[in-house]
Formats: sequence, C-alpha cells, structure tokens
Amino acid sequence: MTETWTADTTGLLRFPSGRTIRGRGVMAPMSDGPAPEFGYYMLDAPPTGITWPHVWVPWPDFGLPSDSDVAAEAFHDALRRAATARVEVACAGGHGRTGTALSCIAVLDGVPASEAVEYVRAGYRRTAVETDAQAAFVAAFTASHTA
Repeated sequence: MTETWTADTTGLLRFPSGRTIRGRGVMAPMSDGPAPEFGYYMLDAPPTGITWPHVWVPWPDFGLPSDSDVAAEAFHDALRRAATARVEVACAGGHGRTGTALSCIAVLDGVPASEAVEYVRAGYRRTAVETDAQAAFVAAFTASHTA
C-alpha cells in the first residue's frame, strides 16, 4: 500500500474530493516525509535532480504555460493520480505557477472559478497566483477545460 502524505506535510492542499496534492518550490529544500510518486513541474526548462516519474510543463516564470492544452492535460492527470498516489506540483519558487496550477486543479475538483484562487491561497500559500494574467488564466481555464 502507498504511504500517503500526512496532514502536516509542508505545502499539502486538500481538495473538496479529499484528494491531496503537495505544492512546493523546487529551489527550496525537500521537506521531510516520503518522496512524491509523480510530479508535475511548471518550469522554463526541464527539471533536474527529480528521481521519480514526472511531467515537465513548459511555463516561463511570472507567465502562462507555453501550451495551455499540455497544461490542462497535466492538471487533469494530476487530479486523477492524486486519488491513489502522492502527487506534487511545483515551480521554481512554489508561488505563481504552482498556485495557478493548483487553482485550475481546484476548479476541476468542483471549486467555483470565482473562488479557486482564494481557495488555494487559504489552503496552500497566501502568495499563490502572482499576476493578474495568472488569475485570468484560472478563470479562462474554467470555461474551456472542465468537460
């Protein structure tokens, strides 16, 4: 049986369905506890030093994903995997891109679009989603990728 994240895992966000995903910044030291079983990395370049299965989502710092369809596929997959595995979503600092991704995942899990950014800020990190464009991406994602 898979060892799950514990409630005190740094960066853990619990979604309405009960699924959990850990958000973090890859520049920060790895927290204690088990490693992720799968990770999604929103970065300018492919991640280095990641030893577990993962997906790289090309995404410039303070910007939006280079390909929104690739990002949407990763968000759907992360939520699906979180039902049975330890999933991590991360960018360099763990704020903007990570918060944007977690907000989109929250929408997929039933959080109203108008509340998704605040849901993530309250449950993950107050500084999640750093730019107006990132907040707008969450709202646009709601309309076009929740089928």
